Amino acid sequence: MFISALVPALAIVAPVFTLVALGYGVARTGLVSAKAGGGLSEYVFVLAIPALLFRTVTGSPLPDINPLPYWTAYFFGLVACWIIAGRIARRLGREPRESAIIGFAAAQSNTVMIGIPLILGIFGEAGTVPIIMLLVIHSPLTMTAVALLIARDEAGGGAGWRLLRAIFTNPILLSIGAGLIWRQTGMPIPAVMKSVLKFLGDTAAPCALVAMGMSMIEASIAGNKRLIGTVAALKLLLHPLLAYVLAVPVFHLPPVYAASAILFAACPTGINAYLLAQRYRSGESVTSGAITLTTILAIVTMTIAVSVVTGLGK
Repeated sequence: MFISALVPALAIVAPVFTLVALGYGVARTGLVSAKAGGGLSEYVFVLAIPALLFRTVTGSPLPDINPLPYWTAYFFGLVACWIIAGRIARRLGREPRESAIIGFAAAQSNTVMIGIPLILGIFGEAGTVPIIMLLVIHSPLTMTAVALLIARDEAGGGAGWRLLRAIFTNPILLSIGAGLIWRQTGMPIPAVMKSVLKFLGDTAAPCALVAMGMSMIEASIAGNKRLIGTVAALKLLLHPLLAYVLAVPVFHLPPVYAASAILFAACPTGINAYLLAQRYRSGESVTSGAITLTTILAIVTMTIAVSVVTGLGK
């Protein structure tokens, strides 16, 4: 009975992870070079996703809704997972900088490459506003927090300030800001520009998923199994569970907002955790292993999450 109830959800999740597997397969077999994966990721981050978000912000009605319950439903679990993972890492003898990065890996969802395609696949245009409401504060909050935590462990704060500067030149945040400004002008988007934005935006989801798969060939779950397993359990189980409790029985969020908070929380660890570890040369093996393991296990956990959220409001 339980398995049969998951079949509709699996039909939603399967195309997402099939594209991830396809990306992994073509990179692993050499049909497409690993360098192409990096270029594809950059295209998604710099052009495709920003075009999608700009078009959505300028064209979608913004609801009159208090965002605090929605944000709380997602970020409470994020903070809890970050603190727990960081403290466990410290108890296992990791340095403060590495512990902060490991905590970040347990908290950082793959919102862009997994969350956005999945939510849009389920809710279509109705899912775009909750996506924007979360993304507009997600990176500034999480990246600022990790920058400050790491800066405490450094003799100078230069690296931390470079990271903060990178936040405010983030193409995704800039596209949302530009969309809000354009919206306030009341001017229609020219037809040619609208077509270009649509062409780019329509490529965002498939390209993001293939790029995600291609990036996984460089990751490994060998070694650090205890910490990697801890990160995976917190990211895939505790975070979405807390999001569900707050979004549904506590705040009674509208179904699309509750579902977005839960699905974003259920996403595997995002690639930003590994990029951050590389930048600070600390925790690379744990973060890369966490990305690989959580992405594999998310096929199961996100199928369950999708089954739960598609039943909301019924």
